[in-house]
Amino acid sequence: MMKMLAPLTAVLLLAGCATTRPADTPAGIGFLAFGDHGYSLDYLDPKDLAPRSEADYVAAARAKWLKEKRPAAEFTPGTIALVGGVPVAASGMMPVARAMTAWCKTATCQFGVMLGDNIYPDGPTLGADGRDDGKRFQDIFVAPYGDFGWGQADFRLYAVLGNHDWHISREAALSEVAFLEKTRPFYMDGISYAVQPPAAGGEVEVFALDTHVLLAGEKVLDDKLADDGSEVATTSLDTSEPWTVPATAAERAMVADLEKRLKASTAKWKIVIGHHPLWSSAGGKFQQSRSLRAALLPVLCRNADLYFAGHEHTLELATDDCSTAVPGTKLPPMPAIVTGAAGKQRPLNTAFMGHQARNNPQYRPIFARGMVWGFAHVQLQGDTAAVTLVTTPLDGSGGTEVVAQHDFKRRSGVLR
Repeated sequence: MMKMLAPLTAVLLLAGCATTRPADTPAGIGFLAFGDHGYSLDYLDPKDLAPRSEADYVAAARAKWLKEKRPAAEFTPGTIALVGGVPVAASGMMPVARAMTAWCKTATCQFGVMLGDNIYPDGPTLGADGRDDGKRFQDIFVAPYGDFGWGQADFRLYAVLGNHDWHISREAALSEVAFLEKTRPFYMDGISYAVQPPAAGGEVEVFALDTHVLLAGEKVLDDKLADDGSEVATTSLDTSEPWTVPATAAERAMVADLEKRLKASTAKWKIVIGHHPLWSSAGGKFQQSRSLRAALLPVLCRNADLYFAGHEHTLELATDDCSTAVPGTKLPPMPAIVTGAAGKQRPLNTAFMGHQARNNPQYRPIFARGMVWGFAHVQLQGDTAAVTLVTTPLDGSGGTEVVAQHDFKRRSGVLR
């Protein structure tokens, strides 16, 4: 049973918005981008199933909303499902999978990028929770996405891990990598890799990073907001699990290796994927984004065309003008796309959004929406990447609705 309770859908600078999908899709290279999808009601955290009433659930959601300094007037508990009579946050995993299938019946979908937090709440467990990982992989990977490809033998979903995939141990996280390496249509080649999708004929190269491991080797401060949604300076550190700290020379050189691969690439389109966003509007992970920008954005600004991430369960389009990342240069704006709404919902923090935009002139927000389920579709045509953000109804029907469309110009052609 699923119950829909009026979701918050805050929109910022809506660009090219439409309410129906295009009648047809132009020729070119097309792909899906989605993340934070692996939220299944069959694998909930036991604490989520503690007996409670719907009123208790809503009260707890309201308390969390206020603790996170979100405007009280915008409160919504989101979409609720009942599991054994217990109210829990509903899952968009299967509705979004159905919506992507419906979309790709007429759109060009030659590959996909899967942006981490592939398995909630704790990734694979190696049996620590009494559940078999083999069945978990079948239920959370194969059941929703195993038939993706739509008749294309070389269709792949290029994946990265997210922070939830790393929760139990390094061995557990790498067991997920091993499954995705050997099971079609999924693809991984370690936690950081580069690959040219066969269907793109050498025109596209995807560069995958494990940003959770990357950030575990960086200094990341804890987040804190004032009552008005502005940032509060802190000195306490956001610590990671010890097994996520870069453990090999390759992991410690992840950004340097990315730069070498980008510079050596002969592909027309250089697309970088990770789990953590460069910018986001939800207000709870901005220090992670700040540390990621410091570590990664100079390389992206000098070499890449597009950056995709999840982590925040929102749909967002933005650019960074690179003036802070690479001072003294006039580089084209770097697109930063967040598409992490394929399983769980998260609200925007509209109070925080205003402060972030005012205090960071290098950041240009284009579109943001929270408390939705959805994905992104990208069409590469000539020197243009047409990004379409698509939501699916919260009733779980799997329909599609275009909520934003925006064109980004290829950057790498003018960087050399």
